[in-house]
Amino acid sequence: MVVFPNAKINIGLNVTAKRNDGFHTIESIFYPVLEVYDVLELVEDEALSFTSTGIEIPGKMESNLCIKAYILIKADFNIPFVKIHLHKVIPIGAGLGGGSADAAFMLKALNNLFELNISEQQLINYAQQLGSDCAFFITNKPAYAFNKGDELETIALDLSAYQIKIEYPNIHIGTAEAYSGIIPKESKNSLTALIQEPIINWKNTIKNDFEASIFPNHPSIEVLKDKMYKNGALYASMTGSGSAVFGLF
Repeated sequence: MVVFPNAKINIGLNVTAKRNDGFHTIESIFYPVLEVYDVLELVEDEALSFTSTGIEIPGKMESNLCIKAYILIKADFNIPFVKIHLHKVIPIGAGLGGGSADAAFMLKALNNLFELNISEQQLINYAQQLGSDCAFFITNKPAYAFNKGDELETIALDLSAYQIKIEYPNIHIGTAEAYSGIIPKESKNSLTALIQEPIINWKNTIKNDFEASIFPNHPSIEVLKDKMYKNGALYASMTGSGSAVFGLF
């Protein structure tokens, strides 16, 4: 079985509070970008294995989210071992959700391959155990994300009339760096209301809190955003905690 885990962008990202467990609460709009994707293949095998091509994936096999997704399902269902191959295209540490997408699509692929009849809600429950963004990729529809980014409300947002252009500056932004300069604060305006305004207004109303702390340390990312506007973007922003920048044209 071959599936194609896609990227996502964040339209607005507000860090609203720090939790007692060390995580932060956020609010954001997650939007799937189907044109940017990895390729994930699963084949039943005599042993569990993982290989990859494309962008190099750091870390040991057992720490990979695809393997963790398999182990979660295996704990509840008597499924065979699989040989997993991932062709990595979505940049790592870019705010595009590539690792989360791989994990979520792994859950869905196992469900389909072995006809487990796991409900969508249970798949979401599994995904929430793997990472904050993972649950989004189960439904893979535009959503308002809150809490840790793992609670979602589907919203009516259609950007199919626009071209989404993504630029990656080849800079990896780690979670610790991203949050080190953040001062959480409650947002003054409802993001779900702001997103309903004409896109031309978003430049002045919808912000990504991480830009204020990351741009001074990585000015080339801000240059990319400015370039988007100079080239005619109606709206441009860093996505997630960076470092990729997108523009809507």
